[in-house]
Amino acid sequence: MNNVKKAYFFILALGIMSLMWACKQEDGYYDPIIADKGYDGDVYDYLKSKPGVYDSLLKAVDRLQLERTLRDSDITLFALSNASFQLALTNLNNLRKLNDRPSEYLSSVDGNQLDTMLSQYIIRGKYISDSLATQDGLRLYGVKYGYPMHGRLIKTTSSGYVNGGPTVIQISDTKRSQFERNWVSTTTGSINLKTKNGIVHVVSADHVFGFDDFVSRLTYVPPPPNLFKTIGGKDTVSRENSGGPNAVEASKYAFDGNPETKYLIGDMGSVWLRFELNEAAAANAYTITSANDFSERDPIDWSLKGSNDGTNWTILDSRAGELFDQRFQLRVFRISNKVAYKFYQLDITRVRSGGTMQMADWSVNREEVK
Repeated sequence: MNNVKKAYFFILALGIMSLMWACKQEDGYYDPIIADKGYDGDVYDYLKSKPGVYDSLLKAVDRLQLERTLRDSDITLFALSNASFQLALTNLNNLRKLNDRPSEYLSSVDGNQLDTMLSQYIIRGKYISDSLATQDGLRLYGVKYGYPMHGRLIKTTSSGYVNGGPTVIQISDTKRSQFERNWVSTTTGSINLKTKNGIVHVVSADHVFGFDDFVSRLTYVPPPPNLFKTIGGKDTVSRENSGGPNAVEASKYAFDGNPETKYLIGDMGSVWLRFELNEAAAANAYTITSANDFSERDPIDWSLKGSNDGTNWTILDSRAGELFDQRFQLRVFRISNKVAYKFYQLDITRVRSGGTMQMADWSVNREEVK
């Protein structure tokens, strides 16, 4: 009889445990244990201790003379494996091959671009995963230039259960925008490796180094010289921002050459921007840069005009339906003009949607024809 009771209670206990497990699975999650691992050395030594894994990262660090930062500074490193660099270089060299240009390598790509991109992954201060567990995550800053990044602790999907997978960090390039829709993000593969001077989180192997900027930045051709800067002059607009000429989104910011400022007006209808050069010059290009947010405010229809008296105008270029694919995107428009004008005017007649217009910058430019 006692054996029968024991068997009964054993089966009952198994049933209760199974029911509890099933209920937890129905909740769609499990709680993985995040193991805090330690390494008896600095961040640089840790990377060196993993041959075949971080060789490309070390090559970039050494080229940019960042070894001391990885040895002495209090940092959090989002460590990139060889695969991340290989993906970026393959994408770049596939494009270069189409243009009959030789391949590039970490030892030969533009050092300034490599420096600013790599610095996004080296964060000031020590951040273990728990410090990023707030609902909104945390704003993080690159160790060298203070570039704004963002980190957040998330749970991934596993076996069909939303938030049922392991806990990882989502690291985002904010593009200097407060709006998440403009961010580019990736996740970590493992987290919380502690060294003597910092924390190492390993970025997923399918991440492409540079987020989405590697190819575009290394194939970037700068615009021709800006006549607003090289010659100087006076800017005016048909309508000022509602806050006045000294508002944070006043018209003067459309002429300052800084993509992080902008000119904004509501109830646009149409608006013109004008620049009177100190001396006449023949512009053969102009640029427009999209602002930081809300693509529906981008201008899409406009015309560029030139004048020598500010009254009689010649149309130099007209555009309709132009789109900006990204925020802070600088587009160069080349024109076949050989006449020197003292006044240049941009007439904007339509935005993407709605009645509010914004732009980061406008310039007229002179490219020397060889």
